[in-house]
Amino acid sequence: MPEPAAGPGALPTPPENQAIVAQPDETGPALPRGWLFTFRALRHRNYRIFLSGQAVSLIGTWMQNVAQSWLIYRLTGSELLVSLVGFFSHLPVLVVGPLAGMTADRLSRFRIVLAAQITFMAQALLLAFVTLTGRVTAGQIFALAALWGVVHAFDVPARQALFIHMVGREDLLNAIALNSVVFNTARVVGPAIGGLMIAAVGEGTCFLLNAATFLAVIASLMALRLPPMGRVRPASPWSHLRDGWRYLQGHRPVRALLVANALANVARAPAVALAPFFADAIFRRGAGGLGVLTAAAGLGAVAGTLDLARRSETAGLPGVVLSSLLITGVCLVLFAWAPWYGLALAAYALLGYSQMRQNASTNTLVQTLIPDEYRGRMMALFSMTVLGVMPLGQLVGGAIAERVGARATVLLAGLLGLAGALGYARLTGLIRQAAERSEASS
Repeated sequence: MPEPAAGPGALPTPPENQAIVAQPDETGPALPRGWLFTFRALRHRNYRIFLSGQAVSLIGTWMQNVAQSWLIYRLTGSELLVSLVGFFSHLPVLVVGPLAGMTADRLSRFRIVLAAQITFMAQALLLAFVTLTGRVTAGQIFALAALWGVVHAFDVPARQALFIHMVGREDLLNAIALNSVVFNTARVVGPAIGGLMIAAVGEGTCFLLNAATFLAVIASLMALRLPPMGRVRPASPWSHLRDGWRYLQGHRPVRALLVANALANVARAPAVALAPFFADAIFRRGAGGLGVLTAAAGLGAVAGTLDLARRSETAGLPGVVLSSLLITGVCLVLFAWAPWYGLALAAYALLGYSQMRQNASTNTLVQTLIPDEYRGRMMALFSMTVLGVMPLGQLVGGAIAERVGARATVLLAGLLGLAGALGYARLTGLIRQAAERSEASS
């Protein structure tokens, strides 16, 4: 397999407005029409292979997520400690995110992603071992969650930066949207299976099956044929890191998108972290209720991203981000207030709808507005606004819930989300103009 990325210790320097396209022999049939247009990124061979491996692996990941949350809830019964699982899983993304982004711009992005999948598999095997042998403790779960978070911090920017080299700039929005569809389809299937398996055979089996699913994504990565990504110039790690921050400081539309995304995901964090408490202590639905609640958010996200996949232009995406921010705030308030499970389920589904539309739209806009030499660093910052801020929201949400209750905590988060939407609305025009200029120059 040819080397898919430039070697270590250097920095790619393509012109800012250079079009990035997949190699002709990596592309399948001509651009499809009709309903097939929604799936147009699949005409690229590399993307088809990669997405198939992701589909299998993500089901296992979602099984592990719901099993891990339920295991902590069963062991401790504490709202705060349930929130701490998310804290330990996502805090490393916030802490080492800039380093991970710099690494993705200096080393082989392919090798980073491959090494991450192998490490994920080892982590799942270790978690399965301590659980199935009856040795598991809350401390072990937190430590393994932190390991997962460190690996994830390096995996996300490298993986996101590979998309444009698989499908080109023309199909980037569609590739990101379809990746979100697969992610959220797994979000439906994985927790549903996980909830049933927890009740039938316990959490340890979920962890073991998750480890096995990583074989699929590792095999898909080894089958890729990625194009060369350009020659590089030497740069010290420190100057490379400073260069990324200087670029961000001079690019107001990208800053606005990242700040809005961070605020929205901080607001969503308490509802995610406290979902086991809502499912069991409030609505009395147990592990199965948690699985259905998580699956409902996944269904909403699939619907939202399938609609987004039909778009071929980026100029309208700033408006999609704004509408998603507003829906998020309203749904959090509704979820907090809901007097019965059915209404909470509907609000949670709409929350998933808005969350993935916003994240996918923000991802596409940021990648469209930046040159490839900054892609790893900006994608690391994007991952910090999606995953890195989650531990803060989850930890603060869990601590507040211990004092005022889960419902009041999620209500306050909804008000924060609405405030963020109003702030972003003032900059929508600026971001739209930047997207139109980028689209015209590509």
